[in-house]
Formats: sequence, structure tokens, C-alpha cells
Amino acid sequence: MSQMQNQAAPVKSNSQYDVIIIGAGASGLYCALTAGRRGRRVLVLDHANKAGKKILMSGGGRCNFTNYFVEPEHFIGANQHFCKSALSRYPSWEFIGMVEAHKIAYHEREHGQLFCDDSAQDILTMLLDECSAVGVQVKLNAQVESVQAIENDKNARFELLTTKQLSKKEKQERKESGNQTKLPQTGYRCESLVVATGGLSIPTMGASGLGYELAQQFEHTLVATDASLVPFTFTDKTGELIRALAGISLPVIASNERISFKLPVLFTHRGLSGPAMLQLSNYWQIGETISINLLPNIDMTMLFLAHKKSHPRQLIRTVLADYTDSALPKKLLAALQTHLWDDIKDTELANIKDERLTELGTTLNGWQLKPSGTEGYRTAEVTRGGVKTNEVSSKTMQSSFQDGLYFIGEVLDVTGWLGGYNFQWAWASGFVCGEVV
Repeated sequence: MSQMQNQAAPVKSNSQYDVIIIGAGASGLYCALTAGRRGRRVLVLDHANKAGKKILMSGGGRCNFTNYFVEPEHFIGANQHFCKSALSRYPSWEFIGMVEAHKIAYHEREHGQLFCDDSAQDILTMLLDECSAVGVQVKLNAQVESVQAIENDKNARFELLTTKQLSKKEKQERKESGNQTKLPQTGYRCESLVVATGGLSIPTMGASGLGYELAQQFEHTLVATDASLVPFTFTDKTGELIRALAGISLPVIASNERISFKLPVLFTHRGLSGPAMLQLSNYWQIGETISINLLPNIDMTMLFLAHKKSHPRQLIRTVLADYTDSALPKKLLAALQTHLWDDIKDTELANIKDERLTELGTTLNGWQLKPSGTEGYRTAEVTRGGVKTNEVSSKTMQSSFQDGLYFIGEVLDVTGWLGGYNFQWAWASGFVCGEVV
């Protein structure tokens, strides 16, 4: 965001609103419709050419819009208590009620996750219809260039300047025509300004750092941001092994020193993905080791030692073959054999020391891997970190430093688990803010 750098460009007359919301995503639209219901004159600005792009691509296009079981423990952030007030005042059944009122068909998947039967477009259409019904204006292709606080004005606290965001075609036409003139800017004034710009995840959807820049402009502290709910990547031989198993999925227990998740893992050409890995990424820092229990329902050490006594002439792969249909895919078993016990693959159990069988059993129940990193913001579902919540009211989302300035949704240091929790935070934070702006 430039600091008044295009001052020389012509500025259209200021338009006055009660509330201006920067960001036409989940939290911004919900805040807008909530404020609009109170009779507030609301404008939503977004630099993208379409509202709610991340809503549309979420949940594989079906939008995991909330969860039946939402608790503060499903969220992380430097201040663990911050999310409690909003979540308690706007529980998931409130949003479910709106979905049902709009006759949107939905279904429950595992762990209480709720998805649209048809399309995420149903959720976006519902939000836009609700906004339209209460007179909310949504202006797209509007790049916010500057935001300034206004002093000594009873009717307005902020002034914004926006420039039209050109499409690729329009940019090319200007370039070919040699048009160097600065685009005209539009000025707006408002009493309440809501920052609902989201995080840095999925830049192809238009993610930007504008919200963080605005927070810093008004002296807010940022908790370091990072890609989260994101697949892990690996290098060297581990990476080669994982890539060779691309497409395989199986239920595991994925854990680190802080938390564990019993969910499926997916081997891909880039690393490890699937719900288990995405959830664990919320709690992972670069350089840390993760543990994967490949057979979570079996004590492998006890199994090997028992078979050594009862079937001493068996091979390790013979013992494990009983589980290839239900738990351990054959291709994975073959790869693990090469990777973990290639030197004793043809040795009978009777001739393998108990210590080696114990070591192998421990590995299968706790495969230690050190990711080289993650796939980053390109595929991350959310951004971990953000505006420090100790500097924002948990009841209203208002800045502690600037009257009339509010932060909601992903731009705050509140990150939910996979499973509809981040959408529920968007609805809840948008609601409590919309009730007061």
C-alpha cells in the first residue's frame, strides 16, 4: 500500500459511509450484512474481480462452512483466550440456521465437518444476497492505495483512496497505447473501518499483505506469519521414498511434542499431505521432527516378538502381509522394507535379535521424519500469526490504539484447525464486529 504516492492523480469526490470494510471474503461479508441489518450504510472494498474467491475454492469446491463441534481448543494463537468471546456469542448453529433458511443442502462428514451438497457458490450467493437485502454496497477491482485517520471531524474518522484494479487485458491495452497517465482515484470517508483482508495464503486468489501493513501503520504488533494447514516437503532419500509412493493414503497418528492427530496421510509427488499433515502443520516449526505411527492400532514390537516365538521361521514381510489389505498398502510395505530392513529382509525371525525387532517395531509405530519445509503460501489454507490479539478487543474486534478501527478474520493471530473452524472464526469475528461498527 502506497502512502499517498499517487496524490497527483485526479481524485473523485469523497463518498461518506458509516462503515467501510476492506476485504470481500468470509469475515468481511458477514460483518457487512450484520452491520447492514442495523441500518448502517456499509461499503465493502476488494481489489479482486470477484468476491469470496477463497470461499469458492474451499472444501474442494463444496465449502466446509463450519463444524458441529467448535471449541476454543480448535484454535491457536499467542493469546489462547482471545477467540472465546466471539465463538460463544456466535456458535456454529447460528450460521447453520442461515444456511437452512436459504434452503442450501448440506451434509456432515467425519469429525462434525459440514459441507454443501452442491457447491460453495451457494454459500457465497447467500452472503451476497443477505448483503444486498440490507443495502450493503460491494465494490470490486478497488485497490486501496492509502488510509489516513481524520481528526476533528464528527462524521468521519478515516479517509481512503482507491484506484481501479485493471485486468490483464486492460493493462496490456494501456501499455500498447503508451498511456502513462495515472488512473483516477476515488476517495471515501467512514466512521468505522474494518480490516478483513485475510492472510497471505494462496496468492493466486489475490492474497496480499495489505491488512498487516495497515495494522503496522496504526502501531499494531504482528506475530510472525507463516503458511499453515499446508503439506510438508522432504529432500534427500526420504523425499525420494515419499515421491515413489505418491497416491497412497492410509490412516495414521501424526504427532510432535505438542499434539497428535489420528487422521489419514497422503503421499504426494511433493511430500506428505492429507488431513493428518495439514493439522500437524499448525503446530510445526522449521527444523522440528514429526512422528508418524503407520499402524496405530497395533503394537508392532509385541507383534514381532510374539511371532518370533510362535512362528520363528517367518520373515518380517510375512508378518506384515496380514495387514496389507486393511492397514498397510503392499507398495508401501515394499518401500519400507527397502528403506528400513533391507539387510534382514530374507532373515527368519528366529535369527533376528530382539533388539532389532524392537527397534523396527518402534519405528513403524513412530516413524521419525524431519520435513525440509512446507509447500508454503502457494497451497496453504490459512496464514498462521498476524495482528497481535492482545492489542484488539475480544468483544468488538476494535483496535486498542485507534478508535473506529477493527480487525477480523484471518488477519488476526487466530488460526483454526482443518474442518470448518477457520470459517466459523470468520463468521463469529465478523458478527461481533458488525454488531458494534
